[in-house]
Amino acid sequence: MLAASLKPPPSLAAFPSTALAPAPATTSFPARLPRGGRLHLSLSAAATAESADAAISQDNAASVSAAFDEARLAQFAADWQAVRADKAEGKILTLPVLRSNTGGVILKYSTMQGFVPNPLLSPAHWCKDPKRPIQEVTKDLVGSSISVKVVEANEGEKKLVFSEKDASWSTYSSQVKIGDTYDGIVGSVFHYGAFVHLRFPDGNYHLTGLVHISEVSWDLVQDVQDFLSEGDMVKVIVVNVDMEKSRIGLSIRQLEEDPLLETLDKIIPLDPDLSPDAETTSSPAEIELLPGLEGICNELLQEDGITDVKFGRQALEKRVVSQDLELWLSSVPAKDNQYKLLARAGRQVQEVYLTTSLDQEGVKKAVQRVLGRVP
Repeated sequence: MLAASLKPPPSLAAFPSTALAPAPATTSFPARLPRGGRLHLSLSAAATAESADAAISQDNAASVSAAFDEARLAQFAADWQAVRADKAEGKILTLPVLRSNTGGVILKYSTMQGFVPNPLLSPAHWCKDPKRPIQEVTKDLVGSSISVKVVEANEGEKKLVFSEKDASWSTYSSQVKIGDTYDGIVGSVFHYGAFVHLRFPDGNYHLTGLVHISEVSWDLVQDVQDFLSEGDMVKVIVVNVDMEKSRIGLSIRQLEEDPLLETLDKIIPLDPDLSPDAETTSSPAEIELLPGLEGICNELLQEDGITDVKFGRQALEKRVVSQDLELWLSSVPAKDNQYKLLARAGRQVQEVYLTTSLDQEGVKKAVQRVLGRVP
């Protein structure tokens, strides 16, 4: 027993080799990695990392974009609020001209852009060379700055409109007084009159007024274009200034020989050889009383302060002043409480003597009231 126990242990070679083989791994690999195997694993890891970075970058970009959009919308809202305040205040703004198109010029207001239509630009630009097309004039404004006022700020419609004319009116209208005379350039001409741009002492044409068809000439005007054309140089007198409506009324004829400012003896002379402008008739019966005049005179007698109305001389003028019956009050001072009126229609004229206790302004108002009542 003991000897048996002293036997050397059996050789390892006596055991099958599989007995000592290591336990198989859960995953086996080939003895040699294929060429590029490690690189493939490295690229796969890098791609995974890049995908993660890209996802993070996209998230960051989305966050930045959202923050930018939010800031931009906040700025737009602030700009709309500011421009509405400028409009309510009537503030004059000096803004840069970014570009022009056929309809006007585009201005920059903070982060927004607004539009000035050609009709709302100051006439000063066009009047420098009236023969140039307005589109060429506006091209020259690009890169400069102009003074404007906000006339429309509609955030819902994204509509922002400026007017340079309104800014000019605020600046220069206080200088215009009734009775002032100006050199002017005729702008647009319509059937009801012509717009004239006024030249100010600084040499620029800042404001525009209207010469109504009735103020174009003492002659009968049926078509304003027969008398005035765009670009004509004219001299005008201011007859009305409406500050609330931003309007200036002008006259050309009142700077010409005005029969209302002359004595009736010159218009209808006692001696026909004294004037070439009228032909006295040999007998008043040869000319019938102007239609409607008798009714007007009867109404004048109903006015307080007017005691008598008489007809004077009659004549035929060489020019037609008006086809309709017109009644003019002479500026000649009253003599023995008697004023002289002049009735006109076509070429026919009629002298009327008005006896009254009223002053000249009172007579004028009485005549206006009567003409308002008589059809």
